[in-house]
Amino acid sequence: MKHVLPLLPYDLAALQPVVSAETLALHYGKHHRAYVDKLNEALKDFPHYQELTLTELLRSVDTLEPRIRSDIRKHGGGHANHSLLWETMVPGGHPASATLTKIVEHDFHSFDGLQRAMSLALDAVFGSGWVFLSVDIATGALQVLPLPYQDSPLLTGSYPLLAFDAWEHAYYLQYHQDRSQWFKAWWTIIDWQVVEREYVLGMSGVLT
Repeated sequence: MKHVLPLLPYDLAALQPVVSAETLALHYGKHHRAYVDKLNEALKDFPHYQELTLTELLRSVDTLEPRIRSDIRKHGGGHANHSLLWETMVPGGHPASATLTKIVEHDFHSFDGLQRAMSLALDAVFGSGWVFLSVDIATGALQVLPLPYQDSPLLTGSYPLLAFDAWEHAYYLQYHQDRSQWFKAWWTIIDWQVVEREYVLGMSGVLT
């Protein structure tokens, strides 16, 4: 199975002014593509691993050949994290359903509470990394996880629902060093319908 760069669900200018066409072209076309290419390069001598999905690779990384684990963690994580980022953004944002609202309110009291929790987690990301909303597969509880570099919640027994990219390449062309402004702007274009779809998938146990 050759991993491929997914098609964007919108054109490069669709997320403006939150994400400029120039930023998206660089982020998607250069950075994400590099993770896909390096993942395939890492897997080329391991045909038995090529049969695994990206989720399966990341969830089982500690059982893989030791010499390939770091590459799968880094490049596989980068591929998975960016794929989720593109899917969970949409021009203008899409509101949450009553079902998802109830789930969020159970663990964070409100969407404002979730936003505050993710903002605080962002402060814990020193340098490059991500902030995720994920669901603990064992308990069904929602979690906010700040993770370094390209680590994925799939490495921790959690399933990612929403990903905020705190790497400089995600925002420096527009927001310069102001990562908090990038976070506030990103919050306005979240597709909560996709977040709910991922929640249902994560809770179903049928992970792709």
